[in-house]
Amino acid sequence: MERIFITGVGSGIGLALAKEALATGMEVHAVGREAPEALRQHTSFFFTQCDLSQTDSIAKTVTPFLQKKRFDTAILNAGMLGEIKLLSQTSLDELKAVMELNLWANKVLIDLLAAHTKTRQVVGISSGAAVNGSKGWGAYSLSKAALNMLLKVYAKELPHIHFTALAPGVIRTPMVEQILTKVDETEFPSAARLKNGSIRTPIEAAKLLLETFPKLLAYESGSFLDVRTMSN
Repeated sequence: MERIFITGVGSGIGLALAKEALATGMEVHAVGREAPEALRQHTSFFFTQCDLSQTDSIAKTVTPFLQKKRFDTAILNAGMLGEIKLLSQTSLDELKAVMELNLWANKVLIDLLAAHTKTRQVVGISSGAAVNGSKGWGAYSLSKAALNMLLKVYAKELPHIHFTALAPGVIRTPMVEQILTKVDETEFPSAARLKNGSIRTPIEAAKLLLETFPKLLAYESGSFLDVRTMSN
């Protein structure tokens, strides 16, 4: 049975990935703030509670859950958007909070996976924001650009694991809903472009991503890829 590790399964793409993986016969091991009610009784769903934004506590909480396990794929999905606003108006504390979850938590998790498991593939959920540099996306863009480089460096340092930073396209998650409903399109034109572009449902995206993960192994470890531009 294929075994997958996913972070951030409480909502959005993480929850959809867990549901779809279970539906296709995979065994799902997940970390998040709370186990989804719909999955708690599933016999192939294993969960440990951990607030990944509290990076100092990750190792103590997650290590016993990971020890001596084997994962075909580990999906580092948990993340936060932060407020869409000018970088000059974004405090260092706000930037640090986004970095803590989007970057440093993943650093800790990769170290734990490398030390305590046999993991074939690590996929970090990145974003086009990592390279676009759009107005207002400072905290999120910086964190995802740093995530891309984190995975690129680990690809060199942990050659027995295949790493990919993957942009999943625009998905109708609580994060995207926040942008669509609360961000001023006149001040931040990227919100209008997002609204007028293609938006997948979480289940549509999960199906596509689960089909895509095995294909990533054909690319150089440490690559940044976007599902919207990958060749079939």
